Amino acid sequence: MTHLFRAARQNRIFQDVVEQIQEAIIDGQLKVGDRLPAERDLKEMLQTSRSTLREALRVLEQKGLIEIKLGMGGGAVVKKVTSDLVAESLDLLIRSNQVSLQHIAEFRERVEGDVVWLATSRLTKSDIDELEKLLDDSRQCLARGVEGVPDFLSADQHIHQYFAKITGNPIYISLFKTMHNNIRRYFDELLFKEESEMRENLQDLESVVAAMKKGDADTACKIVRTHVRRFNDYMEIREGQRKAG
Repeated sequence: MTHLFRAARQNRIFQDVVEQIQEAIIDGQLKVGDRLPAERDLKEMLQTSRSTLREALRVLEQKGLIEIKLGMGGGAVVKKVTSDLVAESLDLLIRSNQVSLQHIAEFRERVEGDVVWLATSRLTKSDIDELEKLLDDSRQCLARGVEGVPDFLSADQHIHQYFAKITGNPIYISLFKTMHNNIRRYFDELLFKEESEMRENLQDLESVVAAMKKGDADTACKIVRTHVRRFNDYMEIREGQRKAG
């Protein structure tokens, strides 16, 4: 690894250290499980101070690119890039009240509609079987009435995420996982207070899947967009009532 890094640019030394190591990981020069050179060697390669290097490594750890292990045999080890930090950032954004229900609905209407449209064009027999299984799981939750609400919400989440999985696009898959994990708290607080809402939700999803099975991407897209908007309206009404109360 002697020639992996060069002396950092002195006018932007901290940023340059972060960028060099990050690029080495992204470009595949450093692979998952690889250990970065020892701190003393890194300092020499980059010609930087110990404090600057350690701060740069902390930033890379926060980005999820490396894991810093302590003790004998410790050091900075390259991690697999995941969507965890994206999920955490979105969670903080939502919890800090910078994202409204309207923002979420606007985003979901467009993205989920496009995803369902694309998924319809790539649907396979095994995908249909899996969607039918997920719908059946939802029906069983519905049969339990209000008691089945938490499990129904999970089943609903799995169906939406499976639409993304069908596309085969890792960006959609990661985005849907992140988004649905972070908006679940709104559903827990503001949706499905009555069995009729669960039934209405299930009917929408059954209609989406039916259109997908027919290869009717436009109808499937339209249904899911209407579905997102309608249930968001329910949440906005309840949120307004809660604030007024």
